[in-house]
Amino acid sequence: MQGKYSSELTLPLSELLTVVLITHNRPAFLRRAVKYYSSLPCRIMVLDSTPERAEGDFSAVDYHHVPQFAYWGMQAKLAYGVEQLTTPYMVLAADDDFILHDSLTESVGFLQANPDYGMCHGYCLMYLTLAGGVSYYRRDKKVQEDYCSEQAQERVIDYMSQYIPPFYAVTRTDLMKTWHSALPPGTSFQWQEIGHVYFLLASAKARILPMPYVVREINYGASEHSTEVYHSLTYVDAKSVAEREAFAQFLAGLPTQIKGLDAEQGKALALQSFEAMVDSLQSGRALTAELIIQSTWNQELKYPDRRFGPLQYVEMPFYNEAFFDRLAQFEFMLHAMPAGRIQLEGLEGIWTRQAHLLQARNNDTPESVLDRLWQAHDLNAFNRTVIKRLAAQLTSMGQAEEAQAMQAWIERLEALTVDDHHAVMDKMQSGRLLKWLAAREPGDQIEAISQHLAESGGGPQFGIFLLDLDDDIDKLQVSLDSLLEGPCKAFRIVVFTTGEAPAATTAQNILHFVRVTPDNLVDKLNLSARQSPCDWLLLAQAGDEFTASGLLRASLELLNAGDCRAVSTDEIQRQENGALTDVFRPGFNLDLLLSLPTLMARHWLVRRDALVEIGGYRADFSQALELDVLLRLIEEHGLNSLAHLDEPLLITQAPELVENPDERLSLLRHLGNRGYKAKVTSAVPGVYQIDYHHSDRPLVSIIIPAGNDLEVLQRCLEGVLLCTRYHQYEVLIAATTEQTAEVNDWLGTYRHSKVQVLRTDRALGAAALCNAASRQARGEYLVLLAADAEVVNPNWLDSLLNHALRPEVGVVGPKLIDRDRKISQAGLILGMNGGVGSAFVGDRHDADGYLHRLAVEQNYSAVSSVCLMVRKELYEALGGLDDSTFAEGFSDVDLCLSVGQAGYLTVWTPAVQVIHQGGMPDAPQALLALREKWPAAFVQDQAYNANLSLSGKGFVLNDSVSLDWAQLLA
Repeated sequence: MQGKYSSELTLPLSELLTVVLITHNRPAFLRRAVKYYSSLPCRIMVLDSTPERAEGDFSAVDYHHVPQFAYWGMQAKLAYGVEQLTTPYMVLAADDDFILHDSLTESVGFLQANPDYGMCHGYCLMYLTLAGGVSYYRRDKKVQEDYCSEQAQERVIDYMSQYIPPFYAVTRTDLMKTWHSALPPGTSFQWQEIGHVYFLLASAKARILPMPYVVREINYGASEHSTEVYHSLTYVDAKSVAEREAFAQFLAGLPTQIKGLDAEQGKALALQSFEAMVDSLQSGRALTAELIIQSTWNQELKYPDRRFGPLQYVEMPFYNEAFFDRLAQFEFMLHAMPAGRIQLEGLEGIWTRQAHLLQARNNDTPESVLDRLWQAHDLNAFNRTVIKRLAAQLTSMGQAEEAQAMQAWIERLEALTVDDHHAVMDKMQSGRLLKWLAAREPGDQIEAISQHLAESGGGPQFGIFLLDLDDDIDKLQVSLDSLLEGPCKAFRIVVFTTGEAPAATTAQNILHFVRVTPDNLVDKLNLSARQSPCDWLLLAQAGDEFTASGLLRASLELLNAGDCRAVSTDEIQRQENGALTDVFRPGFNLDLLLSLPTLMARHWLVRRDALVEIGGYRADFSQALELDVLLRLIEEHGLNSLAHLDEPLLITQAPELVENPDERLSLLRHLGNRGYKAKVTSAVPGVYQIDYHHSDRPLVSIIIPAGNDLEVLQRCLEGVLLCTRYHQYEVLIAATTEQTAEVNDWLGTYRHSKVQVLRTDRALGAAALCNAASRQARGEYLVLLAADAEVVNPNWLDSLLNHALRPEVGVVGPKLIDRDRKISQAGLILGMNGGVGSAFVGDRHDADGYLHRLAVEQNYSAVSSVCLMVRKELYEALGGLDDSTFAEGFSDVDLCLSVGQAGYLTVWTPAVQVIHQGGMPDAPQALLALREKWPAAFVQDQAYNANLSLSGKGFVLNDSVSLDWAQLLA
């Protein structure tokens, strides 16, 4: 018999129901949820396990800050919260749920009218908030709605067979208290969910009312039901089966309405219910995830426009005007109080574009300001800064009616919250970069800077070659405004445009227009370069913005440029969605330039006379003009003729990595001129791998200090012998008198044609052992290999030799990964985390990393002797590893720095992956000695960038780094 469908309450809702709002580390979600549920006339309990108490006014709710439970303490947190309850009914709510107020009232009324029912809820719709709209997903299918059998066994099986999660149902509080008091401590999330539904159905009847009940955020990470829950119920390994049977036995022992079953029968029923739940999940009988409605917020009408998918399900209780009106209210709240990664990622670009539109422009008029404000409004009408500026501008221009409408919209927003987006934006990458750039402006130092430059002959003059090949006056104006409004005035601009020049100009003008076609562009560039009176030339695109600090700092730094012929700088890039990312490049890095020219060969300052000397730009490489120039400068003047300045010069559109035949041809031409018959490939467009095709096949001596762990040594040796495709090698195992008996005994009996055991008659450290072994090595190249390292690439020696055989290279090292295939070391950076360390530790082995630096070959200051290849002649010339000063550690870093001082490169290649736990030695005295010997390298590692943080995983903006203009003038 079905329960009576009643929503009449015998008492006020505040005396009947408590909403238990659960949250962890999501303050924006929490503030929005509190705002939503606070208007419900019932009790609201917040359980916030965030380490620090959330900011905001929570006086309208019963706020409990419970950091002791943390994220994984969900069970204990819920048990704590349930124990505090005094109302007869409760409902759990996640911080991203919108449980409909009317539906809560309906559910409480139903349970009051039907005392034999333990829980009640309705149907769920899922949502995903985007920057400008909301997508809705059908989750629940129409199912049996009344589980009213007097036989508890039947209710359990019936519900599990049409499983709709009841975790957020209105439930009798005493049932929840009983459940949480019985639940074993440490029960995993998935078994909590499975056991929760079993216990509720075994203890009382349940009702799904034919009403919309909750709108929940869709899981865009792990699935809510089809991952851990499903796996726990289906895995057949011994551990999973035992866990499943143990939990079934626990459920069978609970005091419920299931009667007449002994312990084994009760366990069998629980296991049968698990199978029913698996069948429901596998068949999709009750749950789905189907996009049905896309709702876009109409910025002009201030109301959502909805587009319905081809399939709609009118049997579900969502299709009525009243519910769609509720959705509009939710959407207003979702957009006015944004939260969630996907929504905020989209809004970051929008807010950044709005900030750009709000900036004052050269020769602004009231009309141009209003036009930009309307553009900003149309991007997102929930930005209070934009709306208030727009209302003020409309008022000042006498457009009273529109100003009044805008003021009404402001009042509607502020009735919900007075918080604007700035607090969130300031924590985003774009906001941090904008603040960081603003702090680098010279301010009141400009007069002293001008005086200093005047005393130095005026400083260098910059020739800015702006390419306006799309004849886009708006983009061109952005570039010109940024130059004209900037503090540096030592420039001349030549605009190469495919359109009509707005004025007749000559090369002597500060702003000169040159009409070009695709066929004559390069000729016109070269003519302008020859005619230019400037010292340095720069190629930029119309739309690129010059930063306030870039050219001015370059003016000061290039006063003493010496023989430098080209200088790269940093830049800020606009992504397609408008968000900003930083491109902080290392000091000149030959291999990174060859690997990733699209990012590394952009916006160089090139000496005018050096460009003219090598014949200017070449039309044969029209899509790789700068790369070709840089490579010819290297060919003519060597690597020391190029440098880097750690200062962003431009805010520019991010380039797309695409197949570029001119880049490839330029690389092949350059490599050919250096005597290589190289092969250039690209697994990813725009990212190049170079096979230098060396003809030499030198003997390689692999030196392995034996260590004291026989199993580890055997695994290392087997890896070398079984996984090495290159045949010209020998293995030298260097052992001391202090090896363990087990290692000594094994080495005494081990025989292999490629392996030689070298023993010393005294105790030596690893560095000294490598030196001793190197003196007996027959190979032209040495590989220092740690005994606890394991090679996995058959071509590992070939790939190391691919670089080691280059005359400019001294050392080559691989990517180190742990057994979980996570990065354990990827080149060494001086100053990292207070000493010497690696960036990206813990990232996936196949991740790209910052500027693709986990995926491409490049130069580092040092690599680790866990696996390091070096030319034997160079190794001996430098005295090998310093086994005295650095006996406790860092002799490998010292060697690499000595190699660099001698004029050679250290190359890091991801083409070789070696299994090793990474880490650095705990040797404070050796680290101090390293700092004292190489102070300049620790002040600024040339493979890194001064604007990047040296803490954590590295390669993130250092917000605290500032530009000391006074120091530049000293």
